[in-house]
Amino acid sequence: MDEIWTPSEFTSASIRKKTNKPVITIPYHIELKTDINIFREDFGLPKDEFLFLMMYDQGSMTERKNPMAVIRAYKQAFTDKYEKVGLVIKVNNCTEEELQFLKSQMDDYHRVYFITETLSREQVNGLIACVDAVVSLHRAEGFGLVLAEAMLLGTPVIATNWSSNTEFMTTDVSCLVDYKLIELQEDLWMFKKGNRWADADVSQAAEYMRKLYDDPEYGMQMAQRAKKHITKCLSMQRAVSLINAQVERIYGEQRT
Repeated sequence: MDEIWTPSEFTSASIRKKTNKPVITIPYHIELKTDINIFREDFGLPKDEFLFLMMYDQGSMTERKNPMAVIRAYKQAFTDKYEKVGLVIKVNNCTEEELQFLKSQMDDYHRVYFITETLSREQVNGLIACVDAVVSLHRAEGFGLVLAEAMLLGTPVIATNWSSNTEFMTTDVSCLVDYKLIELQEDLWMFKKGNRWADADVSQAAEYMRKLYDDPEYGMQMAQRAKKHITKCLSMQRAVSLINAQVERIYGEQRT
C-alpha cells in the first residue's frame, strides 16, 4: 500500500508510530434512517421507564468495552426501589457464560433487559432512538460509531472522555466521564502487558446517570445540541471535501 486512511486522529497517531507511510485521518460521515414504526414494545421494553442503553459486541473485546463499569455506575446511581428507571444491555456474540455472569451482577435488580438477538440496522437505530440515554464507559475506541449515531438520533450520551470519540464529543453536547490511564498487567488479545488504556470514573458516570434521570430538560437540551453538532462535523459534505483534497494531493504528487 502507498498510504493509510483511518477515521480518527487517535487511530492515525497510533499507526504512525509503526510506519513511515503517510497516515491520513478521514472521519466517517453519519447518516441514519429510522423506521417510525419501531417502538419499545418491539424489543420487549416498558413504555413508562427511563431507560439507559449499553451495547457492545463480545468480538470487539468485552474488557475493552467495559460493560461492568456501566453496571457498577447504574447500581451506584439507583437502587431497585426506583420503579421508573431501567438498564438495557444489548450484546452481540455473547457466550452463555458471559451472559450468565452479567445477569448475576444484576440479581437484585428487576428492571434490567437483555437483548442478545441480532438486529437489522434499522432496528438498532430504532433501539437507540427509543431509549433515554446511551452509556459507554469504554477503555478505548477506534471511532465510537454508536455514540455518534446516538447523538445524531437525539439520544443523550454518557461516555469516557478518552480516545477517538473525543474528536466529535464535547462537554457541551455530551456527558464526558473523567478517567485514569492504567497499565495492563497481562496480555489481553491484541493489547499487551504494559499498554495503557482508560479506567472511567464510575462515580462520576453514576452522577451523570442520576442527572439525566432527575432533570429531563438537561438531557433534552444537550441532545438537541448534539444532533446539530454531529450533523455538521460528521457530514457527508465534510467527508467528501477531505477525500477530494487528498485525491488532488495524490494526483498532484504523481504529476510532479
